[in-house]
Amino acid sequence: MIKETITLQLEYQQFKKMKPQLHIRDAAIELKVSELELLELSLSDGVVRLEGDCKAILKDMKQFGYVMALTRNEYAVHERKGIYDNISFMAEGKMGVAVNPDIDLRFFMTEWHYAYAAKVQSGLNRTLYSFQFFNDRGHAIHKVYLTAKSEPDAYNEIVKKYRAQDQTTPTIVNKNPVAKEDALPDHDIDVINFQQDWINLQDTHDFFGMLKNHKVTRTQAMRLAPEGYTRRLDNHAIVKMLELASERQLPIMIFVGNDGCIQIHTGQVNKIVPMEGWINVMDSEFNLHLKLGGIAEIWETRKPTKDGIVTGIEVFDAEGELIVYCFGKRKPGIPELQAWRDLVSEL
Repeated sequence: MIKETITLQLEYQQFKKMKPQLHIRDAAIELKVSELELLELSLSDGVVRLEGDCKAILKDMKQFGYVMALTRNEYAVHERKGIYDNISFMAEGKMGVAVNPDIDLRFFMTEWHYAYAAKVQSGLNRTLYSFQFFNDRGHAIHKVYLTAKSEPDAYNEIVKKYRAQDQTTPTIVNKNPVAKEDALPDHDIDVINFQQDWINLQDTHDFFGMLKNHKVTRTQAMRLAPEGYTRRLDNHAIVKMLELASERQLPIMIFVGNDGCIQIHTGQVNKIVPMEGWINVMDSEFNLHLKLGGIAEIWETRKPTKDGIVTGIEVFDAEGELIVYCFGKRKPGIPELQAWRDLVSEL
């Protein structure tokens, strides 16, 4: 194990010389290891392994005040600045939420296995202070970065509180193939009952349970939905949606998630910047980076609720995984904005 670590250290050092601008996650992909394994190469050199309950660490994030929360998947990165507060957990601690106007998160804690504090060197000789959380495969679930407005003294206090005794033994990540259930073919789905359950929905949060009950994948649901409840859009629709929302100053909701965390932005988007195969939102409080080449399908969805139809845009990759999904700004008890429905109808 020591030999393997030394070999990886040398490979990573050489890699950084050749591609100094590449992010650690992308370097891990090219080196065929996990991001966690590369991060641990800096244990005792700016990186500290933490131990204890991740839920407790998350609750302590409020001590930093104004921070930047980052959640990503293969093709989208969601960065939101604000106050990390109002965290609660339910379902015997397996699920949690952080409900704030800015930092708005949904936690799925069975995926949260490892935590680290990391000082990362950035451009212009800047040091970024962060807390990073990983699943058992060494993939990043969620990261929290201190900003110029954060309380820097709290960093050392939190690190001291949760510092693991062992800072040398490499973590053994799970490298077994990911087991995925085979999707049922369309002809084995009870389409009539599935469509009726869709029409009878009362809350958008019930949608996932409905898919599970009928053993329907999300992209299957798009195809098999009741007539008029979904519409296939072209793969440029997400770009047009962001541009129109910016032009009209229409507040929207943007969700990006992975198996362990979903992060939500609610509000306007202003500065839309295309860049080398990406579309980006580059606002002061919110950044979105979406890799357009990862998009395989985009659908408009219409889901009934007690407050009327809720219209969404769902973006999928080639594996049928959600990359990003969007709604008009809304709250329970209030019908969605007609301006949002009008915008979506133009896509």
